[in-house]
Amino acid sequence: MVPHILKARAAALLHGSVRKSSLVDQANMRVELIPALTDNYMYLLIDVDSREAAVVDPVEPIKVVEAVRKNGVKLTTILTTHHHWDHASGNEKMVKLMPGLKVYGGDDRVDAITKKVSHSHSFKLGSLSIKCLFTPCHTTGHICYYVTKENSSEPPAVFTGDTLFVAGCGKFFEGTAEQMYKALIEILGRLPPETRVYCGHEYTVSNLKFARHVEPDNEVIQKKLAWAKEKCSDGEATIPSTLADEFTFNPFMRVKEKSVQDHVEQKDPIETMRRLRKEKDGFRVPKE
Repeated sequence: MVPHILKARAAALLHGSVRKSSLVDQANMRVELIPALTDNYMYLLIDVDSREAAVVDPVEPIKVVEAVRKNGVKLTTILTTHHHWDHASGNEKMVKLMPGLKVYGGDDRVDAITKKVSHSHSFKLGSLSIKCLFTPCHTTGHICYYVTKENSSEPPAVFTGDTLFVAGCGKFFEGTAEQMYKALIEILGRLPPETRVYCGHEYTVSNLKFARHVEPDNEVIQKKLAWAKEKCSDGEATIPSTLADEFTFNPFMRVKEKSVQDHVEQKDPIETMRRLRKEKDGFRVPKE
């Protein structure tokens, strides 16, 4: 096994409860959350009608194969959000274990890529429609995947990788505040409010502690933080969130709010985004 995966597993054992997989079951789609490494999530997306499945960011392929067998589905597709090793490094092994998989991504750096996609590229997974949303910033080729079903009354899903987290956003490794503003507010933020958000990492507690620092009087943040601490202490996921909820407690989605702008002494939402990210990058997360 790769040394960094071994180290990550050791860290996970040292830092509390064993993280449990969980299932979000709807009539039109099922999403199994599969914990990976220290705090990553892989997702098995299942079309209920056809039993066809896709996997998002399969960094630990053996766990994915086990989930595929357990659910009795046919895996056809890998959806890669971005090229970083903790999201894409399992692709080649996944393709060896299950030959013929289509590997989607928005960046030539994505391992084993067979289908390079750009903004608004759409395709089908059984009866589900998947639309690619180009959200460069964390990396220049980052893609989010928006999943819907025609005539369904149930919430859509969006797999946001390291662009949007519960109560946070990814570091601006290869991009700018302007790009993250566009990604969060103008692209993801305009999806239906009930859309369920499945992100790449379990960072919710530390993100909410920063959100509390930004808006100490926001009661929604305080309640969400208490809830998230309890979930994590039991090894349970704090995911999915919804876009409507993110606008109530995620400072990076609230850059137009006066309380957030006042915190960084700015009136422009993009400059607020820039200042927030800079502050978050140096933020020491308190124990409580």
